[in-house]
Amino acid sequence: MNIGFLGLGGMGRAMAANLIQAGHALRVWNRSPQPLAELERQGADVARQPREAFAAEVAISMLADDRAVREVIVAQCLGAATPRVHINMATISIALTRELAELHRERGIAYIAAPVFGRTEVAAAGKLNILAAGDAAVRSQMQVLFDAMGQKTWPLGDEPERAMAVKLAGNFMLAAAIEAMGEAAAMASGHGVTTAELLDVLTNTLFSAPAYKNYGAIIAEQRYEPAAFRLALGLKDVNLALEAGSSGHAPMPFASVLRDNLIDAIAHGDADRDWSALAEVAMRRAGRSK
Repeated sequence: MNIGFLGLGGMGRAMAANLIQAGHALRVWNRSPQPLAELERQGADVARQPREAFAAEVAISMLADDRAVREVIVAQCLGAATPRVHINMATISIALTRELAELHRERGIAYIAAPVFGRTEVAAAGKLNILAAGDAAVRSQMQVLFDAMGQKTWPLGDEPERAMAVKLAGNFMLAAAIEAMGEAAAMASGHGVTTAELLDVLTNTLFSAPAYKNYGAIIAEQRYEPAAFRLALGLKDVNLALEAGSSGHAPMPFASVLRDNLIDAIAHGDADRDWSALAEVAMRRAGRSK
């Protein structure tokens, strides 16, 4: 399939590489040149402007946030040559998702929201869980692309915002798990139990789920760099979850706590560390940070 791929951060770069390996023709665009060179060596064509990539048969975007999507997709791409299908795989707001669906409908472009669960190493392995919402027939046609990037596609109906709601809910729950482990570790450390000891017990007994085991190991080892998912992006997603809760009249009091603690972490220089560094906020407040 002829694909344009916009946004080659840690996730996008791995996803684009898997599409190339699956035999698809890619034209790629990114603000910074290094990922472009890397993908060109793997067989991709390089677009000088985002609209050149967007004009492919299928456009896939993996941009950082609402602002980037507005600057690149809305301002530069939708008024130019257009694809048959645009798949947005980034995490953006519910409001912008609805706006994009309408803008695409007006231009006769099928729009699919397909955010993902999985960190960069999962993306590189082609093992993402993909949350896909949009026209069912189009989603079916795009399944070959999803299969190249993920281990499972979760169909979530015809309205793109449904996929984004699930993604924001999931990231909120991950942040809550990180915060819970951080607070529990700070409490236990005051009684002579190390973080590694505590999380080894808990992630192999009561909380033996992948999220707790994976993030528990990172927290126990304080392995926050290099970041697979930057803490600043975690704050962005928690803010989006709060916004979604407000628009849906659903109070999310713990999300407000998470937001404030993420801001605390950023104020202490952790914006570019892995978002599991959120656990250090509780340790620092207890006077036990290293």
